[in-house]
Amino acid sequence: MAEVAIQIRNLYKIFGPDDKALVAKVRDGMTKTELLNEHSHVLGLKDINIDMPAGAIQVVMGLSGSGKSTLIRHINRLIEPSAGEVLIGGEDVVAMSTRRLRELRRHEISMVFQRFGLLPHKTVIDNVAYGLKVMGKSAAEQRAGATRWIDRVGLKGYEDNYPAQLSGGMQQRVGLARALATDADVLLMDEAFSALDPLIRTDMQMVLLDLQQELKKTIVFITHDLDEALRLGDRIAILRDGEIVQQGTGQEIVLNPADDYISSFVREVNRGRVIQVETVMEKLPADGAPLEDGSLSIRKGTILEEAARRMSAHGGINARVEDQAGKPLGTLTMRGLMAAMVTPVGKDGLQSDML
Repeated sequence: MAEVAIQIRNLYKIFGPDDKALVAKVRDGMTKTELLNEHSHVLGLKDINIDMPAGAIQVVMGLSGSGKSTLIRHINRLIEPSAGEVLIGGEDVVAMSTRRLRELRRHEISMVFQRFGLLPHKTVIDNVAYGLKVMGKSAAEQRAGATRWIDRVGLKGYEDNYPAQLSGGMQQRVGLARALATDADVLLMDEAFSALDPLIRTDMQMVLLDLQQELKKTIVFITHDLDEALRLGDRIAILRDGEIVQQGTGQEIVLNPADDYISSFVREVNRGRVIQVETVMEKLPADGAPLEDGSLSIRKGTILEEAARRMSAHGGINARVEDQAGKPLGTLTMRGLMAAMVTPVGKDGLQSDML
């Protein structure tokens, strides 16, 4: 089982002066509408429980007003909860002293904001170095660290420019470099790419994924876009009206939506970019002999779109699916693969009409 970096336990947030007193009523079943009508308080989060794996990207997704930005701001306690725990490395952020919380924010957590959050009167290098300055690093260490990350995010040569001289995508690269420069283990990204044009947004997603391959940060990424969630998330939690509707891997959510609300999200998803080959392969028979010996081998975990590309280039109609050690697991046919991209897959794999 993967190590858990962040644990959120029984988290409630009610906006209003008597929030803590009203938690019990919400626990007993009072709805968001009733809370507003009877007590003039707003329910932000209700009984949130999430385990966020270390070194992975946890996406929290939902529409406007679902509570996703409220949730992420509890992790570094920019918002005080009405009840519950937020554990980072087993330590409860809610119970931290002011001094300990300040140290957490300086050294252990970084944040990237939707609207960039850059200091307009400072140059790119000064913006990126700002976190290092707050940490008490020397001027030489600040410059060296900032220069390294400016180069890593593709902004070499722009060190002395000001934010107003940069495009939106370039400004967000500055924000990402600033967050990474402190070498914090946890990176919070609150709709970090939502303000960008589609092509620039895709480019920034690739930058993040490339960096994550090397850095293995624990990233909490907030978005309202399911395609972005599926592309980035190792795990996804979907919120609605302050409650978790479903959580799991992208494949689990696409294949088994919890209700009609989730189904409406996943209906137009490109299934070929989510479903993995082992889900739709024809498994080996009980005696362990391969069903059909394909000359092309595809590793478990490969998405269908990539498998289709490789199978088409190879000119064959089938492939063997293997585990990471090269042990054969089953056979993948082109017909079954293409059917899985457009036909719902049941819990036990292929439907009877796929092959």
